[in-house]
Amino acid sequence: MVDDFERPASPWHQGERELQRAVGVAAQMDPIGRKVLRPFLLDQHREFYSLLPFIVIGAVDPEGAPWATIRAGTPGFLHSPDPLTLVVEARRDPVDPAERGMEDGDLVGLVGVDLVTRRRNRLNGTISRSSDDRFAVSVGQSFGNCPRYIQNRHFRWARDPAAPSPPTAVLSDRLDDDARRIIEAADTFFVASYADRDDLGRQVDVSHRGGKPGFVRIDADGGLTVPDFNGNLFFNTLGNFIVNPRAGLLFVDHETGGMLQVTGKVEVILDSPEIAAFEGAERLWRVMPEKIVWRPDALPLRWTFAQGGLSPSSLATGSWPEAERRLRATSKA
Repeated sequence: MVDDFERPASPWHQGERELQRAVGVAAQMDPIGRKVLRPFLLDQHREFYSLLPFIVIGAVDPEGAPWATIRAGTPGFLHSPDPLTLVVEARRDPVDPAERGMEDGDLVGLVGVDLVTRRRNRLNGTISRSSDDRFAVSVGQSFGNCPRYIQNRHFRWARDPAAPSPPTAVLSDRLDDDARRIIEAADTFFVASYADRDDLGRQVDVSHRGGKPGFVRIDADGGLTVPDFNGNLFFNTLGNFIVNPRAGLLFVDHETGGMLQVTGKVEVILDSPEIAAFEGAERLWRVMPEKIVWRPDALPLRWTFAQGGLSPSSLATGSWPEAERRLRATSKA
């Protein structure tokens, strides 16, 4: 038997291990992490990225605020010259708040999602940049994700993806009517988070979240409450929140290409009557927005919802109106 002090460092950081212990899976997740968290890209992942028309990026600005964003391009704009590197052929976007966290030497997270096949892969690593129209990411960790909660959509180009994005950006510290409309209709969003590890330094992550339209609730105080559904038990995002309660959210208006970017403080909720009331929820997390950026027509892509496009996993979850009815019925019992 190997003593603890002789064992290699855990593949999971403190926050991830804390949540894995809370649900009783810490022992089984340790060997899984050592197997699936790779410091390189598999050949199938290298090929996968080259087929995508967009990549989601999580970055951290100089003030420590996480932001999620998207870079888009004709398939092939992402390519991997070797298993340790992913190149992104995309120009800088000066009105994107995430851009300040995408300098040479910055740590970032990326997730590639194919909305047609529901396939997705994630990686994190370090940016190498010597040009304003491209950068490379040296792989720190690379791993695949399951297809659950990904809604099926087809895309088209509204303009040349190489053309600059419109320079319009509306900054606020509270949700206006446009922001509320997008969030209340959303069946998908992306979330950036990060943790500063003693052993490995900063680790940035960006992740996909999906559910029925309206699964993100806007609370009376302007906070956003999100149900956390059954997943792979990695707890990359929520584990980051445990040690560093900050999040960057990205909501996309699929019909107009608008991007709503939010950064704020997070609370992870492990015990609440609302968890049991919301079908499929295993915990909740809540974001209080601090900075909000609305960028109309920011993306050259437009998406059309496919027939039967809602993920079967999303269909198996509840909704906030259903949860509220259950809570009222319980209070009357």
